[in-house]
Amino acid sequence: MLKLSDILVSRKDIDDFSGLQLAVKEAAQSGERFFRMDVKPPYPDTPEDWEDRLEAAFSGLVR
Repeated sequence: MLKLSDILVSRKDIDDFSGLQLAVKEAAQSGERFFRMDVKPPYPDTPEDWEDRLEAAFSGLVR
């Protein structure tokens, strides 16, 4: 299971929400089947609908 907190800890190079979306998409393509959003992203540009956007990135709805 992929946890959002694991991405945030392991990917120190991410500095905005769009970078996080890309990292989630890459993790999904590497074979992860489940995604848990256990923390809120700490970026100032995090939108109100961040959960929906990250879920879309994980499930492949964002290209």
